[in-house]
Amino acid sequence: MRRFQFPVDVAHAKSVNETMADVRRLRVSAIVTAVVLIAAAAWFFWLAHPWSYILGAVFVITAATSLWVTVWAPRKVGTVEDLYKKGSLVPAVIAETRARGVTLLALIDIAKPEADSPHYALVTRSIRSLPGHELVEGELVPSISVLSDRTKNTISDSWQMVSPMPIAWGTTDMSVIERATAEISEAEWSLLVANIGLSEKVREADNQQLLVDPHDLPDDLR
Repeated sequence: MRRFQFPVDVAHAKSVNETMADVRRLRVSAIVTAVVLIAAAAWFFWLAHPWSYILGAVFVITAATSLWVTVWAPRKVGTVEDLYKKGSLVPAVIAETRARGVTLLALIDIAKPEADSPHYALVTRSIRSLPGHELVEGELVPSISVLSDRTKNTISDSWQMVSPMPIAWGTTDMSVIERATAEISEAEWSLLVANIGLSEKVREADNQQLLVDPHDLPDDLR
């Protein structure tokens, strides 16, 4: 795993980092859902019928689950500093441009630590903003891999949820972005640029991942 350490600008990350914004939206959604469920539960209890008490209890339990999500989500993801510290430095390029954002195409090892060998895959992520970069096809975007599973009970030797998190979402220092770009080999950048045309196919694949044939990888990644 290739680590990349740099001082994270937390204020900048809070304003532009879409990984953390997704967590905030999930928490807000869970809170709103809990409020609606609690109101519905109160109404059922007010009806004072045997069946309404049962439904009211169900709504209360569901509301409690929603509130638990507001605590669980940030703990599962961790702080923005944690994400940049524990992830691997990976290459990503802008593969598609849209009126309101771009699609990144990244090369990420999706294998878990216990896997016998690396499982490199092309991975896409659609984002809205990317400060510090030109929003043009082929732009090099050094990133950190964010890896997780949907559940704890999976037996797969590869991660289910994989996405690139741009270094530019964690700093405004261009020298940091340039240093991260330089630490990724030219062969990796060339592989990504050569496969930009596969971006749409990757987006439509399961988990937005498409495994790369090991023979197509640079020698140092095989």
